[in-house]
This record gives sequence, C-alpha cells and structure tokens, in this order.
Amino acid sequence: MSALISMDKVTFGYNGAEPVLNGLSLELNAGERLGLTGPNGSGKTTLLRLLMGLERPTAGTITILDKPRVSEADYQDARRAVGYLFQNSDDQLFCPTVFEDVAFGPINQGFSAQESHDRAHATLEALGLADLRRRITYQLSYGQKRLVALATILAMEPKILLLDEPTTGLDEKHETRLTEILLGLPQDMLIVSHNQPFLEAASTRQQQLRS
Repeated sequence: MSALISMDKVTFGYNGAEPVLNGLSLELNAGERLGLTGPNGSGKTTLLRLLMGLERPTAGTITILDKPRVSEADYQDARRAVGYLFQNSDDQLFCPTVFEDVAFGPINQGFSAQESHDRAHATLEALGLADLRRRITYQLSYGQKRLVALATILAMEPKILLLDEPTTGLDEKHETRLTEILLGLPQDMLIVSHNQPFLEAASTRQQQLRS
C-alpha cells in the first residue's frame, strides 16, 4: 500500500535564503500517528505549510493520496482531505460563536446549512464541547480554544490531520483531554511537537528533523 503522504527529497528556503529543508524525505502511512520532532529552525512548521500548499518546494516532490501536488488546483483538492490545526488557535477561529466557527468549514465545502449544522452539533457533542456552542469564541480559555479549533477541522471529516504544536500553552487538564481525543480519532496524523511525553503517548512513530 502506498503512503498517504510522501515527501521525496524536498528542499525549501524562504526568499532565496539558505534552505530550511534540504532534501527531506518523509512518509505517513495508513494507521500511523507520526510525531515530528526537532530543534527550533529545523523546518517543522514549514513542512506542514508545504503539505497544505501554503508554500511550494524549490526541489523534490510532494504526493498526497497517490497524487503529486504541484498546482493550486492540486492543493485545493488535497485540502478537502487534510485538516490543519494551526499552532495559534486565534488564527483558526474567526466567527462570533463556537457553533458558527465549527459549522463554517462544512458550509465552505458546499454542504447545505442543515447538514453543516448537523455536523457542527455532532462534532461538538462527540468532543464534549456541546455546552460551549453559544459561547463567544474570543472569551474562551486557551485550552477551550484549542479544542474548538480541533472541532472546526473534524466537522469537515478529513482523512488526515496535520497538528502543529497542539499542546503549546495547555494546562495539564486540557493536554490530557486533547490526548484522549486524538487517541480516539480514526484519522491518520502528522504531529509536530516539542512535548516529548505527549508524543510518546499520542504517536505511533517518530521522526526527527535536523536544523
């Protein structure tokens, strides 16, 4: 079986500067939660941005779900299958209420208002966040925002999750809850984190990037 995500000898540098990633090869296979570690500046967030088509490699190939991703149209298709949790939840939440934020993704994908609302209700219920649905998003705690940001992705039912430092800033209660949620999800995952105890609990395999 081919990899869900494959990066083959990928090189990338910002604005012609020294490459952040130089000849990187990586695979995410079915049934995996791959943990990515590495020092600051080793290109972990850049790698995720490349997989989402927010940056383009200067060399090498990116294949997602058996299809090389080169053009913007290629990545638009891929983004329907890949959910990306930003490192900063405030970059992901922009609607007035929690419910509107969670329903936005399915609506943007073209689902009807009713189906989008059904997905939002079901996702919030499944994550134990139903009591937050009418809350003003910017008034949530940091931990609550992180879980709601994850809910906005899961409502779109992606096949693969890309998670950028998902435990940053979380207290023990919310980190434990997030770990429990991730372990219960069916999606394959690529998890960037400096939090080694979290990765030991949440990932099935780890790969280190070097600066």
